[in-house]
Formats: sequence, structure tokens, C-alpha cells
Amino acid sequence: MGSIFKPKIPAPPPVVMPKVEDVPDYEDDERKAAEEREMLDAERKRKGRRSTILTGTGLNEIEDQNIDKKSLLGG
Repeated sequence: MGSIFKPKIPAPPPVVMPKVEDVPDYEDDERKAAEEREMLDAERKRKGRRSTILTGTGLNEIEDQNIDKKSLLGG
């Protein structure tokens, strides 16, 4: 009974597709320059393994004799 008193839904407006000439190019000089700048900034901020290890080489010297020794876990 509710379908008798429902208002009619108006038709949606027609969809206008943009022309190919109106679409900007994804690859342009500004975008390439910004990507290069971001890459250089990331390279500068990157830390290597050597800069994060705070101990010196003299504190934890590993001798060649200890490396060749078999452990219980390794079998």
C-alpha cells in the first residue's frame, strides 16, 4: 500500500565525460623534480648500519676460533 503514495524519483542528470584534451598529463617536469627532491631527502636521512651501532670494534671482538666452534643448536 506504500507504493501508491510514494513520490516519483526524478531522473538523474546525464553524465558528462571529460574530453581527452582536458585531462592533464601525469608525467610532467614538476612531478619528476619533486620525486627527485624526495629521493635526495630520503637518501640524506637514511642511516646505515654502522651509524646505528654504538659499540666500538674493541669491545666485542670475535675471534676466528670462536666462529668455527659448533654450537649445540646447530648440530
